[in-house]
Amino acid sequence: MTRVEPAMPTAQPPGVTVVGLDAAGAPPHPALAPVLATAGLVVGAARHLAAVPVPAGADTVTLGPLVPALHRLADAVAARVPAVVLASGDPGLFGIVRRLRAAGLPLRVVPAVSSVAAAFARAGLPWDGAVVVTAHGRDLRPALNACRALPLVAVLTAPGAGAAELGAGLIGWPRRLLVAEHLGADAERIHDVTPEQAATGTWADPHVVLSRTDAEPAVLADAASPRASADAVPDPVTAGGMRVDNQPAAAPAGGWALPEIRYAHRDSMITKSEVRALVVARLRPRLGRLVWDVGAGSGSVGIECALLGAAVLAVEQDPEAGATIRANATAHAVTVRLVTGRAPEVLAGLPEPDAVFVGGGGADVLAAVVGRRPERVVLTLAALDRVAPAVGLLRAAGYTVEGSQLSAARLADLPGGSIRLAATNPVVVLTGERQCPT
Repeated sequence: MTRVEPAMPTAQPPGVTVVGLDAAGAPPHPALAPVLATAGLVVGAARHLAAVPVPAGADTVTLGPLVPALHRLADAVAARVPAVVLASGDPGLFGIVRRLRAAGLPLRVVPAVSSVAAAFARAGLPWDGAVVVTAHGRDLRPALNACRALPLVAVLTAPGAGAAELGAGLIGWPRRLLVAEHLGADAERIHDVTPEQAATGTWADPHVVLSRTDAEPAVLADAASPRASADAVPDPVTAGGMRVDNQPAAAPAGGWALPEIRYAHRDSMITKSEVRALVVARLRPRLGRLVWDVGAGSGSVGIECALLGAAVLAVEQDPEAGATIRANATAHAVTVRLVTGRAPEVLAGLPEPDAVFVGGGGADVLAAVVGRRPERVVLTLAALDRVAPAVGLLRAAGYTVEGSQLSAARLADLPGGSIRLAATNPVVVLTGERQCPT
């Protein structure tokens, strides 16, 4: 019998070890001491370098601009000098790992508890249904719109894009904000505030913001709900945003372009499912975008944009229709902010939209919408004499316009078991896409 000797492990060249320092203030990971002992280069923020025993013979780089540090790390790897990068919490969560990998550096990552995990722990909240976004070094609007759209969002902040700015943008949405300052430090403070209180407060950096609904209602439809039919597919969501299918940012399990029977509406004042499918596709809803639904009616278009992750603001002048929108949004377990008033006057002062659906109103409403310069404008028109003026208005405002007439025929039963096609009213769908200057 031949004995097979185990293969000797191949020696790995020295690379870069990225070590997280616990946001909750716990001692450094045990792996830090041995890698520091042999390190020839240690990179980190001033507070991180001061928090660990850097060996006397090691070079240090204090992080400011990242490019010089990347060059030093690349030189260390080429010279086979072990290097250590110190970071906050879990450096793979919106942290330095992405930039180091993009630079082609060989990495070993030793994470600690992230500031997001620590903030949820301080609040005693589960976060398996949360979405984590960042406003650090980025446009604040996508993070703000995620908070407007979803019931549980953690935001990594930055000076000028923190709790005050998020609070100001969330006024009018039913949210509570938990602001966690200086996690793990002696100056740690946790505040549970309204958006209005956050907007007027002064907050110490660094801080993390947790945005959540101001109540945790059950979201399963009751027997009177328009969704509660025998063949309805319930959304797999529980209170607090947790999805039982482990897909907090997935497309809705029940789909979209839903049949009209899935919505409460009156006098057939609802965008038909065939038209709604194209309208929603043209609006391109996704997490981080804000969609206006102007002349919302039953709210079906806005609700389906919310099901796909967008923040939605519904504008409707009829208070009775507004109550219907609220009921439909509750039945479909989404947040839709309702603004009751007559367009175009009521549009003034509303948050800037990324896309707008104009389901009602005349040329003055369309003019007010394009005056806000959203990326995309979608409108439906039943009267042909309104098509040319709308196209002209969009083009004059710098939009490229596409249009289609949709005319659907649905199956309908006849006596004796026969089937016929029943035509629905034709509708023109116009899409304006703003041309950005080159």
